[in-house]
Parts: sequence; structure tokens; C-alpha cells
Amino acid sequence: MRKIGVDAMGGDFAPEAVVSGAVLALDAVDKDTRIVLFGDRDRIVELLEKEGIDQERFDIVATSQTIEMNEHPTQAFSKKTDSSIVVGFGYLKHKQIDAFASSGSTGAMMVGSMYAIKQIEGIIRPTIATMIPNSNGGFNLLLDVGLNVDCKPDVLAQYGHIGSIFARSVMGIENPRVALLNIGEEREKGNLASRAANELMYESQDYNFVGNIEGNQIFTNEADVIVCDGFVGNVVLKQTEGLFGVFKQLGVSHPFIEQM
Repeated sequence: MRKIGVDAMGGDFAPEAVVSGAVLALDAVDKDTRIVLFGDRDRIVELLEKEGIDQERFDIVATSQTIEMNEHPTQAFSKKTDSSIVVGFGYLKHKQIDAFASSGSTGAMMVGSMYAIKQIEGIIRPTIATMIPNSNGGFNLLLDVGLNVDCKPDVLAQYGHIGSIFARSVMGIENPRVALLNIGEEREKGNLASRAANELMYESQDYNFVGNIEGNQIFTNEADVIVCDGFVGNVVLKQTEGLFGVFKQLGVSHPFIEQM
């Protein structure tokens, strides 16, 4: 029996959105998978009853605290020991669950990951990636989108390697094309970090680096993996969300827009 832990209290619309999502997931996971909800037991049970779902279909671990978005991740993780995130990672560390997910504090999730499962040897910094739709009907992988707002060149170069592995293993792309998001396609363009990263990526034998791409190429099919720091990536992510909202307000409908 596999167990997937979910922080019911994490995110802007928790716990309502999380519990509703967990209910939808019941039909998506196989019979050998059990979803474990961490959070305010009374509130979770109330929401499950509202959904018309028997609480026995979930494991519920009661917690009394929540790490808020505006709290310092490390301090909150050490002080709020009965929070849904801390308790969830405790379960993960002791192999009482097989995975743990949260829409809550990104920083607290990173601290918890380092505490519970450690990082793969050789990885300089973890990253957050997202799928960006492209004009061919598929997706490009964009990373980082918000974890590390200031990245050194060696970190950006390693993102190319991490992203390439993900694109090959998860997206099924045999030889992923890796590009660096920049203000020009020429190798000498960009700030100090991007120029130095370009040199490292150009020399790398670990992945298929195709050079710089500009912002107007993000949604094209010119690269499978797009590398940038978390500041730029988060702006791109939020801009994409904003464009989707504008299109919906204007009544524009198209499969590409729906992929956003």
C-alpha cells in the first residue's frame, strides 16, 4: 500500500480547495494508493461531509498549526512543530508515507525536503519547475520559477542538467533541447550571471544546449527545457497566469489557451 501525504492547510484557498482536490484524486489513483490528509481534523471532516465523501476513504492526521506564507521558513519549521508541513515531513522521514505534497509555503517545503529526504549528492540547489504550453500543442519545461531568485552561473548550468533529465525521463523527450532565457540570442548578451552561465552550458557534455532564447520564444517549439533564475521564472509564470485570465475575460477560447 502506497501512501501519499497532502498538506490540507497549505495554499491561498486551503483547506477547501485541497480537500476538494483530494476527493477528485480518489478516482485518479489506484486501489493500492491511500491519501493521507494533514491538518485541522474537524475542518477536514466537515468538508468531506459537504462533498458527500466518507471520511474513512482517507487517513487524517490531526495537526494544530499552519505555517503561513509570510513566515520565515526555517524559524517557522523549527517553532511550529505541530504544523501540517512539519508533521507531514516527519511522517515522510520515518517512511510512514511515500510522498508529501503542499501548496503552502515554498520555503518551508524546501526546508522540510532538506530535513526529511536530503538532497541528491552533487546537487547545488533544488529548483521548482513548471510546464509552459508551446505552439506545437506540447509543453516546454521552465525552471526555476520561484525558489532561488538569485542564481549563480554554476546553479543555472546545473538546472540545464536537472531539466534535461526530467524532460527525458518524465516527458519522454529522447534528446531534450536546453536553452537559457536571456535578452538576446547572442552569447555575449545578458548580465554577468547569464553570460557566465552560457559559457558553462556551452561547454557542458551533460545535455544538449542550444544557446540563448528570448522572451518571445518561450511559447514556441525552439527548446524543450528553458533555464532562468527564480525571479525571472516567477515573473513569466505569473504573466502566463495573467494572460489566461485576460483571455477568459475576453471570451477567447482555444486549446493553446486552455493549456495555460
